[in-house]
Amino acid sequence: MALECTPSITIDDAELEESFVRASGPGGQNVNKVATAVQLRFDVRRSPSLPNAVAIRLMALAGRRLTADGVLVITAQAHRTQERNRAEARERLADLVREAAVPPKVRRPTRPTLASKTRRLDAKKNRGAVKRLRVRHGDSD
Repeated sequence: MALECTPSITIDDAELEESFVRASGPGGQNVNKVATAVQLRFDVRRSPSLPNAVAIRLMALAGRRLTADGVLVITAQAHRTQERNRAEARERLADLVREAAVPPKVRRPTRPTLASKTRRLDAKKNRGAVKRLRVRHGDSD
């Protein structure tokens, strides 16, 4: 079963590596006995499923979750069962890939309009006039 992130991007299960570890936090005796937390590992650099531009944006989005080798590590331990933690980790990975798949908008530099320049200069003149009125002439303090 592959992980479908977008209509054009699908990650094969062979690329995902899951390991189950003991979760921290509350849970009574169950937390000491059962390894319910999931560590999902996905090698972003070597993934054939991701286009190069998406992989670069995904590595930038990953932040601290990315290892030096380019492996994205997602840990899910909010739920009491392996299945729900596993589903949450996979969904978080899919969300990250969806976010990385959207190319950023190109900013086209614009010039200020003549009206905005005029308003700015008028405001500066008014401010200067107010300050000039505050000056006391003849005081040598």
